Amino acid sequence: MNSNIKLTAVLEIGSTGIRLQIAEIYPNSNWQVLDRAARPVSLGRDVFAYGVLSRESMLECLSVLNNFRELLSGWGISDNNIRVIATSALRAARNRDVFIDRVKQETGFNLTIVEGIEENRLMYLAVRFALKQDLPLFWRANSMIVEIGGGSTEIMLLRRGQMVAAHSLKMGTIIIDRHSRHGFGAGIFFERYLNDNIRNTLGMLNIEMDLNHVRTMVAAGANATVVADKIGKQLNENCRIIERDDFIKLVEKVRNYSIEDCIDHFRITYADAEGLVPGLLVLKLFLERTGAANVAVPLVTIRDGLFVDLASSIDSPMQDEFFSQIIASAINLGRKYHFDEAHGRNVAHHCMTIFDALVKEHGMNRRQRIMLEAAAILHDVGTYIRRSAHQKHGHYIVANSEIFGLHADELNIVANVVNYHRGDPPSQSDIEYIQLQREDRILVLKMASILRVADTLDRSHTQQIKNITVERRSETVVFNVDNNAYDLSFELIHLEEKGKMFQDVFGYKVILN
Repeated sequence: MNSNIKLTAVLEIGSTGIRLQIAEIYPNSNWQVLDRAARPVSLGRDVFAYGVLSRESMLECLSVLNNFRELLSGWGISDNNIRVIATSALRAARNRDVFIDRVKQETGFNLTIVEGIEENRLMYLAVRFALKQDLPLFWRANSMIVEIGGGSTEIMLLRRGQMVAAHSLKMGTIIIDRHSRHGFGAGIFFERYLNDNIRNTLGMLNIEMDLNHVRTMVAAGANATVVADKIGKQLNENCRIIERDDFIKLVEKVRNYSIEDCIDHFRITYADAEGLVPGLLVLKLFLERTGAANVAVPLVTIRDGLFVDLASSIDSPMQDEFFSQIIASAINLGRKYHFDEAHGRNVAHHCMTIFDALVKEHGMNRRQRIMLEAAAILHDVGTYIRRSAHQKHGHYIVANSEIFGLHADELNIVANVVNYHRGDPPSQSDIEYIQLQREDRILVLKMASILRVADTLDRSHTQQIKNITVERRSETVVFNVDNNAYDLSFELIHLEEKGKMFQDVFGYKVILN
C-alpha cells in the first residue's frame, strides 16, 4: 500500500447496534469505503427505560467489540487509525464512565462519547458530501436537515446554505416506541406526543426560521434510507430524492404496520424494523410543517461524516466552509437576542487583524481563531438581559446555548472569553474560570486580552475605525488607524484601562496611533 494512503476504521456504538466502517484516506482529501459490518445491540432499551446500561447489555457490547477487534487486526489497522464513538444511548447512561473503562480494559479501544452538537456537525459534513452541488436549491433557499436516531433527533436549519441553528432533541424512535406501547398505538400517540411536548421546540424553530419557507428537507438516518430504497429516485450515487406527496402517502400506508409487517414489506432486520414507523412519523410531521416539495435522503451516516473530517486537511476548502458555518451559527445566536450586529462584526474584524498579526506571540491555531471570532461577535449579547454587568449575562447565554460546530469544552471557553471582555480580569475566586483545564485558562486569557483591545477600537459602537494595521516593536504593539479625521480621545482613554490585561498576558504595551 502507498505509504501516503491511510487505512482507517470508525466504530459507532449506537442505540440499536454497533456498526463498523473501514476506509482508505488519500492525500488529496478523498476517501473510499472498503468494508462495512454491523451487529444489533439494544443499548437504548436499557438506558431510555432505566437510565443505565444493564450487565447483560454491557457483556453483549463487549463481545461484539472484541469480535470487531479481531476483524480490524486482520486488516492490519493500527490503534492510532481506529476511532470508536458512541452516541445518544451512552450520552444518557449514568454508568457510562464505568462502561468506557471496561471497553478500554477488555478491548483496548479508546471510546469517545459524541455530544449532540458534535453529532450535528458530523452529520452536516456527511450530508454536504452526499449532496455535493447536485441539489442547487439546498444552497440557494432555506433548508432543514433532520436525522431521527434511536435516542435523539438532530435538527439543523440553513438559510441559503448558511447555518441558522442546530439542535439535538432528546426524542428518538426507541423513546417514542416505548411510550406508544402504553395503549395509544404508535401513530395516534406520536402525533399527540409531538403536539403536546414538542410545541415549544417547533415554536423556537419558527422563531429562528419560518418553517413554511423551508424549500428543501433533508432526511438522514436509517428510517429515511429504507423509504428512499423503496420509492426514491437517484440524485447521485450517495443521495435519493422522494416527492413530498409520495413520502406522505407511504407513511400513511405503513403507520399501523407491525414490526413483522415492516420486516416483510421492506426486507429489513428486526432492529431496523423496531424504530421504522415512529421514525417515519417524526419525519412526516416535520415535513408537513415545511414548504418543501421534495425530501432529499443522503445515504450517509455520522461515520461518513467522521471520514470526511479525517480526510480534510486544516487548509482545505471544506474546512473554510465549515468554519464559515460556525460563524453563521454564532451570528444567528446573536440575532436571537437582538445584539448589535454591526458592532459585533466590527470588533470581530479587529480581533482577526490582531490575531493574524501576532501569531508568533500568542501561538494559537486556526480553530482557536474561530473560537475568538465567535466570542467577539457575541461579546455584548448579554445586554439583552441587562446592560449592567452584561458580560456575566453573556457568559450565561453562550454557555447555555448551542453554536454549530463547537463542542461543549470549546463553547465553555467562548463563554468565559465573553465574560472577561470587560470588568475584572480572571481570578482564583471565579469558579467557572478555575474549573477550566490549565491550557484552556491560558486560552481564555489570550483571547480575552485581544478582545478587550478590539472592543476599545469601537467603544462608541459607530464603526468609525473600520481597519487597522498592527506593528510590533520591541516593547509595544502599535495599532495604526486608517481614519485620520476621527477623534480618538474616547478610545485612547479606554485603551489605557483595557490594554492592561493585554500587557500582562503578552508583555507588550498597546499604543493607538
